Amino acid sequence: MKKILLFYMALFIINTLQAQVRLPSPSPSQTIKQAFGLGNIELSYTRSGAKGRRVFGDLVAYGKLWNTSANTPAKLFFSEPVEIFGKKIDSGKYALYTIPGEENWEIILNKGISNKGTEDYKESMDVIRFKVAPTHTKEKAELLTFQFTDVEPTSCELQLHWEKKLITIPITTNLNEKIRNQIDAAMLTDKKPFWEAAQFFYEYDRNLSKALENANKATDAYPKAYWMYLYKAKIQKEMGFTTEAMESSRLSLELAKQAKNIDYVKMNEQLQKELKRKSNQQ
Repeated sequence: MKKILLFYMALFIINTLQAQVRLPSPSPSQTIKQAFGLGNIELSYTRSGAKGRRVFGDLVAYGKLWNTSANTPAKLFFSEPVEIFGKKIDSGKYALYTIPGEENWEIILNKGISNKGTEDYKESMDVIRFKVAPTHTKEKAELLTFQFTDVEPTSCELQLHWEKKLITIPITTNLNEKIRNQIDAAMLTDKKPFWEAAQFFYEYDRNLSKALENANKATDAYPKAYWMYLYKAKIQKEMGFTTEAMESSRLSLELAKQAKNIDYVKMNEQLQKELKRKSNQQ
């Protein structure tokens, strides 16, 4: 009886010690988040390592569905609607599956976010399928790596890099309608967004007349805002109003000096040099 009791005590001690031992995951998880448009994009996945093995065509088979992650499928979340290859993708979370190929990869966004792997995949749950051609890189990625690149206000790229393969997924968003609706609604309030409207019409809508109209109203409301006068000067310069642009820049320079903002002093001095050259050429 005593021997049996000692045996179970020893077994308990061993199990307890084993439970206290923690080792790093062979496939560490990673979540990357990118501010994009008026929202953000988030990707969660687990990262396999090559570990001396040939990845594509061996560890990851060609022509077969892949989780695009070490364990469960990679998850892609959009806080706002986006477009991929011209197809609108609603906000929400999606499983990211791929079918790697030597010539082309098939990229799949699927609604099966609870799927444990490829065995749960249902084609009927697909939201979009499209093909992209892989490119070859000089640098080798030991770990499966995702990253956001070429991030602009209305476009970005999600890249998958592993071994010497690079897969690029272009993502776009249409901001103009959303921002215009916000501006229209805010213009009905006591706090008119003239400054924001000037930036929208200049940088997104490319309506220079509306941009200048709102920039004028913004500087009228904030007569010491040197950054607004410089912005107005840039709009005037692009519209060909060289004299007016010089006047706005000189006022911006004077106010920037009073505020001791060296950066804006330099930017105005540079702009005035460009305006003088343009004036001499006319």
